[in-house]
Amino acid sequence: MARPREEDLPAWSLPAGAVERIALPTAWPERVTRDWAWEGARGEGVRVCVLDSGIELDHPLVGPVQHSLAVTRTRDGVVEVHEDDAGDLCGHGTSCAGIIRSLAPDCELTSVRVLGAGYTGSGPVLLAGLEWAVDQGFDVINMSLSTTKKQFAETLHELADAAYFRRTMLVASAHNMPVESFPWRFSSVISVGSHEDPDPLAYYYNPAPPVEFFARGLEVDVAWLGGATLRCTGNSFATPHVAGICALILSRHPELTPFQLKSVLYLTASNVSGDA
Repeated sequence: MARPREEDLPAWSLPAGAVERIALPTAWPERVTRDWAWEGARGEGVRVCVLDSGIELDHPLVGPVQHSLAVTRTRDGVVEVHEDDAGDLCGHGTSCAGIIRSLAPDCELTSVRVLGAGYTGSGPVLLAGLEWAVDQGFDVINMSLSTTKKQFAETLHELADAAYFRRTMLVASAHNMPVESFPWRFSSVISVGSHEDPDPLAYYYNPAPPVEFFARGLEVDVAWLGGATLRCTGNSFATPHVAGICALILSRHPELTPFQLKSVLYLTASNVSGDA
């Protein structure tokens, strides 16, 4: 029987002899350990975007912020992404950035402000900020925020999938209340809830999603406005712990796809690897 021509194969098929084109160069160890995953890493070469309330640009617990942008809506409803030097308007983004930097001090941080003073925000601003971040090809996007408004869920889902296929890992906070919100419920993101362990590198895989991982999020001393610190509790603060660990892994293994990165997180989770 004659071999089918490549143009006659169903869409997305793999033609005969094409296996070499998709060969993966990475040699995985017999057992994936934390030492293999990130030993000696400091986040160098990894671009992390904090999509939040901004980042205080001179906070000693955050360090340099390579880029700072804001998403705003004009009076006639036009949403714009522009350079910003106002920093953080409520402290939340600074706290997330400080946690990421505490774990991955050499990563590159970009702030995209989508929340205003008093944690105010809007769906169109959030969507525009996430779309901009996905288009920039960041390695990791930290989203310690979500929306309960279902009219934005479809577009958020499309953006989360686009990030996943473009090799951007979206790390999203579960809601602090037992309500349905997005994008953390999408399987293309890493969804994060809190645990009480004070170890910043202790994180647990959840075999009963939609929350996939639990990280430190209770009574966490975080960076806050005015160069200060504040003790906070919430899934918002667990999420940057996982984002920081992702930055460590990607600095050692930049070739990993989001699927592979999730697999490494699972294999090195404290309740899977034996480090609990």
